[in-house]
Parts: sequence; structure tokens; C-alpha cells
Amino acid sequence: MAKSFKDLVVWQKAMDLSVAVYQITKNFPKEEIFGLTSQMRRASVSIASNIAEGEGRKSKREFAHFLGIALGSKAELETQMLLCEKVGLLKGDVLQKVQSLLNEVGKMLACLKQKQDSVMFSLRKS
Repeated sequence: MAKSFKDLVVWQKAMDLSVAVYQITKNFPKEEIFGLTSQMRRASVSIASNIAEGEGRKSKREFAHFLGIALGSKAELETQMLLCEKVGLLKGDVLQKVQSLLNEVGKMLACLKQKQDSVMFSLRKS
């Protein structure tokens, strides 16, 4: 395991994603402050937070569990971004940049979770 969650590239990328989400939602209409703005910000923060919490527990099983929660938050944010695209709140380069970062974080999370799951499986077989 890493010395700290801050050493994990996936956590660093998830933090970059949260910053990007905060920047793009700054320009959303005021009537969305308690709707999509709040939900997207919470979902993006949840990704990095669950990576940190899972790694901080220093248990492979709990780390894998919290990575699964982070993957769920990633899917939630992806859904919200798709809705923003459909209703015209996000488009073009801004949308592509954030979607690209979201996809990168998702792939990294999935690989890390699969690795944690396989380590736990091999430990059970021993």
C-alpha cells in the first residue's frame, strides 16, 4: 500500500476532477445551486474522499470496499454530466475535458479495485 492516499495517482487525478467540476459548475444558473451544482460537487468530492478513507483504513478489504463506493460516485457524476449535456448546461471542449478526466479516473479505479480484489481472493485461497 502507499505511504499515504496522497501518493496515489488515482487520488491526485480525482482531486483534479473535483477542481474541474467546481470550476464548471460555477457558471451554472443560480436555480441549479441546490440541484445539479450541489449533486455534481458532492459526487466528485466523494470519489477522492472514498479513495482516501479506504486507503487510510490500512486494510485491503476495506480499501477495495471504498474503491467500489468511489466507482459508484464516478457513475453518479457521469450520469449528471450526461444530463447537463442533454439540457445544454455543458458542451464542447469543457465537457470533453471533464469527461476525459472522469474516464481516466474510472479506469484507474477499476484497475486498482480489481487488483485489491484479486489480492484478497488469493489470500483466501492460501
